[in-house]
Amino acid sequence: MKKPELLCTAANLDELVKVIEAGADAVSIGHERYGLRVAGNFEVEEIRKATEAAHARGAKVYVSVNALFHNDDLEGLPEYLKTLEEIGVDAIVFGDTAVVMIARQIRLKVPLHWNAEVLTTNYETMNYWGRKGATRAFVARELNMDAIVEIKENAEVEIQVQVHGITCIFHSRRDLVTNYEKFMGQEPKPASMDRKLFITEEKRDDLQYPIFEDRNGTHIMSAEDICILEYLDELMDAEIDSFKIEGIMKDTDYNVKVVSAYRRAIDAYAEGPEAFRNNIGNLMEEIRAIQPSHRELTTGFFFKEQVY
Repeated sequence: MKKPELLCTAANLDELVKVIEAGADAVSIGHERYGLRVAGNFEVEEIRKATEAAHARGAKVYVSVNALFHNDDLEGLPEYLKTLEEIGVDAIVFGDTAVVMIARQIRLKVPLHWNAEVLTTNYETMNYWGRKGATRAFVARELNMDAIVEIKENAEVEIQVQVHGITCIFHSRRDLVTNYEKFMGQEPKPASMDRKLFITEEKRDDLQYPIFEDRNGTHIMSAEDICILEYLDELMDAEIDSFKIEGIMKDTDYNVKVVSAYRRAIDAYAEGPEAFRNNIGNLMEEIRAIQPSHRELTTGFFFKEQVY
């Protein structure tokens, strides 16, 4: 059985090395000037060091260039893409068509992975981007297992699925937290991830939705974490190409342990269904033991019937 790639985000070089040593085949990094919701800002020289460190360990590096670009954001983008190619990164993750257009203009040879969040919902659109140069598409987080399997059966590109971690449920280019604090007569502070801000629902104040701002605007994240560890066998049977662990807003120790658990689950199922069944219970207990008490583990939309 062909094993899927195990991909994890990294906030810095130390975390990148540790998640690779824990079993990640590839690592996702970036800078918020060009990428949405990156785990940490990697400057160009840090991307160079990260790529060297990953390649020395037999792993790949994907750089997020999936921001929503306005006209003034395009300045410097061609040079940035050329630099990433010169460094030798293994793929560039894009969402905005501008990246594809510029890649063509500068004859970029680096593989492109399409990740447009909510737009990646059907195989025809994914195949369209495949014909435009993309080699992989990241399916939307709101799709169930049946839809994902159908996409894989008809896709002409590699398919990537998020299997663990937080998801974004709202994004705005506006600085909503800063504007709220000004409205309330408060002195605005940087609403970064470090402040650990969250919002709640009026009748469900037990759910905490993390919220933060960066140069791309405001991001509201899910109150729960996806965890598909127990069902990796179904995704492996469907021959999904890449499993992503979203490590943003988690510390390195947590991400290392999650990567290790998923690595062992993948290897166990590749060995055989019985090995997977014998190990999965203990692996789930390892995940539950480190999961923050205020964040429930769920299967997201994987087993929800879609109602249109």
